[in-house]
Amino acid sequence: SVITAAEALNDKAYASGLIAHASILKAMAYGSMSMFWEKVPGTVGANATFIDRMDGYGKAIAAIDFALGKISTNPISASYLSDAVAGIDFVNTLYALKARYLLFSGKNADALAAANLVDLTKKSTFNYDAVSTNPVFTVATATNNVYQPKDSTFGLPADLAPVAADGRIAFYTSINATVAPRFRINGFYNATTAAIPLYLPSEITLIKAEANARTGNLTTALTELNKVITKTAAADPFKVGANLTASTASTADAILTEIYRNRCIELFMSGLKLEDMRRFGRATTERKRNFFPYPFKERDGNTNTPADPSF
Repeated sequence: SVITAAEALNDKAYASGLIAHASILKAMAYGSMSMFWEKVPGTVGANATFIDRMDGYGKAIAAIDFALGKISTNPISASYLSDAVAGIDFVNTLYALKARYLLFSGKNADALAAANLVDLTKKSTFNYDAVSTNPVFTVATATNNVYQPKDSTFGLPADLAPVAADGRIAFYTSINATVAPRFRINGFYNATTAAIPLYLPSEITLIKAEANARTGNLTTALTELNKVITKTAAADPFKVGANLTASTASTADAILTEIYRNRCIELFMSGLKLEDMRRFGRATTERKRNFFPYPFKERDGNTNTPADPSF
């Protein structure tokens, strides 16, 4: 409905901004559902039919392409950017999300092409204030009674856990030496007004690394991977930096394992890990579920709701 209203405006450049904003939210909705459920609603309304999650990614990508097409004809106007909530870089976010969902769909060459269009010097964030607060801080960090990091392994097995010198440990976690739990949430969730990235530039670099590794370009894959491993906090737009020595992995399996490891650390608490665990073929013993069961509210109100997954 937002897109329809936007297209009715006489100011097509302003409408492009509305379309971009709505399309980002639509793409993230389909993308997020497709990460966690085997099938997702394909339409809006009563008794919606369900589609395969890969088709859900397709809908996310289609929404992005629709917005990019409008923007290519009528670039977003300065008047819309001044009216919109500050923080979101619309064009870079559209390309970043497109690269993400193409990668998750197994379309590595297309993911690489989209990733190459993202300006890695730019930031794109959901911004918060004293009224509209950072939701993770409000629910978990500040209350300290919902969830906190268990330790500095970032949920990884011992052979993949970050080494003690990894600068990302201190970025994403803090230590309370006197009151349990010892490890606390830090990073993008440590204050009422802390901004949350829509994507990290380093995610895009890791997409490039993975897409190259999966298409046999191992030298380029390792080069992109090492950009993340050796990056200092000062060199990163969000101040996330491992600041470690470069990897010398030489086989496709070894490079992909390092990419997985660094995605889990670099993108900690981003919500992308379950999709990563499946895509990289990690043992099911490393996770509690492969896909989520469907909510009771969905099942009670929609007879088309599929059966829950066995795991």
